[in-house]
Amino acid sequence: MANKTLPTDVPVDDFLAAVPSPQKRADAVELDALFRRVTRFDPVMWGPSIVGYGRYHYQYESGREGDFLATGFSPRKANFSIYILPGYADFSDILASLGKFKIGKSCLYFNKLADIDVAILERLISAGLKDLNTRWPLNPS
Repeated sequence: MANKTLPTDVPVDDFLAAVPSPQKRADAVELDALFRRVTRFDPVMWGPSIVGYGRYHYQYESGREGDFLATGFSPRKANFSIYILPGYADFSDILASLGKFKIGKSCLYFNKLADIDVAILERLISAGLKDLNTRWPLNPS
């Protein structure tokens, strides 16, 4: 069974321009610039609402395999979902200085960029990619 979230041909700039909330749209544009700078990857839309940077191919011992974005974000209505925690490493030392956020299994959530330290987010993105690349080779897109 492969991953259901797949890359699309939707232009990222069109998606970001359509974010309904002006503040969320401005934060999303800033996040896009940050992810481009940190990853040095061009963004690709994954599914209808995830902006992804880079990709990797995984194959588990169970035989399940697929491709998924290496890192990225989604400007959801309730909050931003940041896809930077693949679940392999402990980043608690970096997270301790990030600011106001919640964490899920492989995502980090915050309401607005003003709630977090953007420099710490950059460190977290870099650390997450470095760790992921030790497990699955990263590709630009």
